Amino acid sequence: MLKLWRAFFTPHFLKGVGCMLILGGFWFSSEHQQFFHTNLFSTSPAYAQRVPSTDVWQQVYKQLPDLPKENQYISKQTGKVAESNTLVSRMISYHVYVKGRTPNYRLDWKLTLADYLDANEVMYESSYPGNDTLRKNPLAGDRAAIRRLTRQQRNALVQALVNTFSQN
Repeated sequence: MLKLWRAFFTPHFLKGVGCMLILGGFWFSSEHQQFFHTNLFSTSPAYAQRVPSTDVWQQVYKQLPDLPKENQYISKQTGKVAESNTLVSRMISYHVYVKGRTPNYRLDWKLTLADYLDANEVMYESSYPGNDTLRKNPLAGDRAAIRRLTRQQRNALVQALVNTFSQN
């Protein structure tokens, strides 16, 4: 029994496996689990504070005037058409605030387009921009508008978004 005890409690054990067990116990303890999850593993959009979203969607439409605006939805608050609530403004909000993706990388925008095309992550109506401010949730219409775009138009949209955010 003494040999077994010595075999397990060598300096290597204490430095390696023992340390991992101690840290593992601390890591998974219920009172610290929330702390580690919120502070170490959360993905907060660092760029969200720098996004001047009121200007960006307008600049994108200036670069791509043929891009559908999809701004025919009625505001819950005013009862009038919310003309400034466009496909691009909702796409930016979804990209930056819902998904927490950076706005100045092409790959991140391609992932967002893949979400709209139902080829990447699931999009939930309850968290989609416009759900709480418009009478009708615009998600289905926005997805249909993105599907109608050609590959070249989608690439141009991605490039316009990256260009606009890179300037800012």
